[in-house]
Amino acid sequence: MAKFTSAVILAAGNGTRFGGKVKKQYVEILGIPAVIRTIMAFEECDIIDEIILVGDKEALGELLSEYSFKKIAMVVSGGETRQESALLGFDSVSDKSKFVAIHDAARCLVTPEMIEATVKEAYKYRAAAAAHRSEDTVKIADKNGIVEKTTDRDKIWLVQTPQVFQNDVYRSAAYMAKKDDATVTDDCMLCERLGFEVKLCECGRENLKLTSPEDLMLCEAIIAYREKEKEVDKK
Repeated sequence: MAKFTSAVILAAGNGTRFGGKVKKQYVEILGIPAVIRTIMAFEECDIIDEIILVGDKEALGELLSEYSFKKIAMVVSGGETRQESALLGFDSVSDKSKFVAIHDAARCLVTPEMIEATVKEAYKYRAAAAAHRSEDTVKIADKNGIVEKTTDRDKIWLVQTPQVFQNDVYRSAAYMAKKDDATVTDDCMLCERLGFEVKLCECGRENLKLTSPEDLMLCEAIIAYREKEKEVDKK
């Protein structure tokens, strides 16, 4: 059974690794800004009831004026870190919200199907994240690059977003981390440190994150491939 589910899309990052004059969330991919492509996926996903957008309110407001989205409930300013921005977005969801899907705007190739699959896993397990099983052998090395051990590849996953949580779980985890001054690299870690289980949902390799300029070529190629597949299906 569907439960009121909010999406918090984080578009406040500086994108220092990406470089260039335009922040990566605003970079156009085949004529459409990355953040807009991300919003489109959540807008089209039936299981998502509202969208909270976190970032530069002025820049996002100007950009959104060119599009028509029905699910955007609010645009809020971001914090100094991703962790702060996620909590600001979470604190802005509707009182009716039962689950929250937190997503990086730079993962602009996410699809409605990926979102729905991950949210449904969260309905079952209270916490879930989009991910992809590693296809490479993973080595653990010291600071000098000397291999210390080889991991069991079958247990290695590359975690993506959205990461979806029952609101009570995320609230407890996020505010406990704030109290403890704990820094995490993704939202799952907030829950893991309190002992909550997180279910990983296989979403494939296409749900990549814009990190470097080279990723633009990959994004364009994947979008072109998807369009070609749609044409084949129509025939």
